[in-house]
Amino acid sequence: MGESSVPGQYTILYIEDDASSRLLVDRTLRFAGYKVFIAERGLEGIDLARAQHPDLILTDIDLPDISGRELTTMLRSDERFQKTPIVALTASGYGEQRDLAMAAGLTGYLTKPLDVETLPRQLDYYLSGGRDVIDEKRLSKAQTRYAQEVVNRLESRIRELEDKNQELIRLDQTKDTFIQLTAHELRTPLTLLVGYSGLMQHSPEISELMERQPEMNDLVMGLLDGIRRMEGIIDEIFTISRIMTNDIDLSISNVNLGQLMQSVLEKYQQVIVDRQLKIIFNQASWPTNIRADGDLLQMVLSNLMSNAIKYTPNGGNVKIEATIDASYVYVRFVDTGIGIPPHELESIFE
Repeated sequence: MGESSVPGQYTILYIEDDASSRLLVDRTLRFAGYKVFIAERGLEGIDLARAQHPDLILTDIDLPDISGRELTTMLRSDERFQKTPIVALTASGYGEQRDLAMAAGLTGYLTKPLDVETLPRQLDYYLSGGRDVIDEKRLSKAQTRYAQEVVNRLESRIRELEDKNQELIRLDQTKDTFIQLTAHELRTPLTLLVGYSGLMQHSPEISELMERQPEMNDLVMGLLDGIRRMEGIIDEIFTISRIMTNDIDLSISNVNLGQLMQSVLEKYQQVIVDRQLKIIFNQASWPTNIRADGDLLQMVLSNLMSNAIKYTPNGGNVKIEATIDASYVYVRFVDTGIGIPPHELESIFE
């Protein structure tokens, strides 16, 4: 295999989903002096073409996402690639397939099996301005067939997307139903746990045992704390499921926001002490009378506080403040944790 007389180093983009073909063509072209970029899918190839501006694009016709013909049509619509040689290297034989390729705007059409001896010279021909020629009458017929092919594939894909969308809607409804059923089913055994734990708290024998044995007191208090946390989680699941299905009624009343935030902090007091976190919170500066659903607002504040604690290292600071204007109350949680990745900021409220 002799080297091609390439004037300078041309850049070739090769789009092929078959690994063995990619390897063979890549080695052949690099040996001939070309700089080569490789893509496995059509859309990946389009992105690479736009980023690298290759001197020639070599593509298979049968790609896993879009065809080489559709890829060519898309690139030809971009003025940067209107004169770029785009050559098919495919196992599809000559005849109608070649005519359709030329109708889509390809410069040339090469068939497999690949001849590594002649490939560099063939590409030199296209790089120097050469192109395959097709009879005008055949080209006109091929353009009509290609246009119909594109319309048919577009219709097929639209129907496929509609079917998938209906399936996603069905799955989403199933998910909502599952969440609702789960929340309801979990509440039944939890009600028993809450009831028995209440009896246990008011039992003189158990109270006496807890006083005499500190380890027993820790076990019982841990159990009660776990039950309360589980009760809160199930309430949140139930509330979220109702929000997702637009089946929630807000219970609006006068709410002391500063007092609400203080009660949230008390809930996390032990972990705050254990983690040696500094909480900067001035309840006196918070509004004492706003119109809101207190329970849902407490859930929001609790989740924000939990998040701040979770992602702030031991010994860090968490600043919680509220400011008011004519229409709104703005609550801010500022911590010394790792923060939110910039690319996720726009979607955090979803």
